[in-house]
Amino acid sequence: MNDNVLTFEDVRFSYPGRPASLNGISFSIKRGKKVAVVGPNGAGKTTLLLMCNGTLVPESGKILVNGEEIAYDRVSLRDVRTRVGLVFQNSDSQIFAPSVYADVAFGPMNLHLSEEEILERVSDSLFAVGLVDYDKRPPHHLSGGEKKRVAIAGILAMRPDILVADEPTASLDPATAAEIMDLLDELHEDGTTILLSTHDVELAYAWADEVILLAEGMVLHQGEPAEVFTSYELMTKARMTPPVLLDLYMELVRRNILAQGIPPKGIPEMTRLIEGSCPIVTGTIYLADTDSLTPSLAQQMQAEHPAWHTGAMGTRAKKFCYLSEISLEYTHGVVDKCLLSVMSGEDTLILTCGGMLDRVELRAATFSKESGIEVQVIRI
Repeated sequence: MNDNVLTFEDVRFSYPGRPASLNGISFSIKRGKKVAVVGPNGAGKTTLLLMCNGTLVPESGKILVNGEEIAYDRVSLRDVRTRVGLVFQNSDSQIFAPSVYADVAFGPMNLHLSEEEILERVSDSLFAVGLVDYDKRPPHHLSGGEKKRVAIAGILAMRPDILVADEPTASLDPATAAEIMDLLDELHEDGTTILLSTHDVELAYAWADEVILLAEGMVLHQGEPAEVFTSYELMTKARMTPPVLLDLYMELVRRNILAQGIPPKGIPEMTRLIEGSCPIVTGTIYLADTDSLTPSLAQQMQAEHPAWHTGAMGTRAKKFCYLSEISLEYTHGVVDKCLLSVMSGEDTLILTCGGMLDRVELRAATFSKESGIEVQVIRI
């Protein structure tokens, strides 16, 4: 199997009567990566994403999915669109059915799945985007943010190998936007390769494995977020500014307040850098697999440890907590919030399942290695 799940080779495209939107774009994305295409307005981000599943046809150059060049006949496009799910920036371009349920179910129905499978996929997708009990509502009565979530749910129900999202958090309130990004992390843990576009450098830095920096229809650089965003030359060329966290870190280094080292990935790392080598009495992260819990056992666990800060990660875990009437303090940014709590000597409980269990342990281990603070994670 080809390691490169998506490849652009010298792709060019212009809209009629306008300068080139893509001017010889070339890059490859490895399977299983989280990649953010970042650039100012007019850089060509949306055009690039519309190429990924054949919505736009390049004037020249090639686009390969899983090592195979996209063909633009009807049968080939139907096949590539089952493997590459595209969430449009403008949700009205994607929502057309008379009810939310019908809209989200449209894709699975065209896969000729059973009614039971379609119902399960629609139910899970609507829960994942926070639209429980919205199934009978007409989409045109929804707010802009709700329409965005319906569009995302429709793609989630298809369970594509590659998810391509154009400004997925646009028009969403901050809490919902954070939950959508957590949802993308969950999909990634299940093996989905994710490519999104954004001009939000804060989001790209915190979330992505790799950044493709775009300006004037050309790739300026592809690399790790810290590598891209700490480059004054690249930021100047792209007419962008670095994330606030990195900007603060670089200024503190410049003033010799902090030593040059690994740039902080999030607030926990930055907090540790500022605190220096002061000894810290840490709490413990307790990790529970909701697939192995009963509602009564989870309720008992929470009742016996009222001081624990409790969070849930992943659609199945959040659905379990919702049905089990488990109160949650953290529903997004869970691991980082728990790391901050344990740095204050407080214990936390994370309820999750599947690959998210390993993700929690990996994030804690990485933080421990980089910060020198031993964070204990105990599965219960």
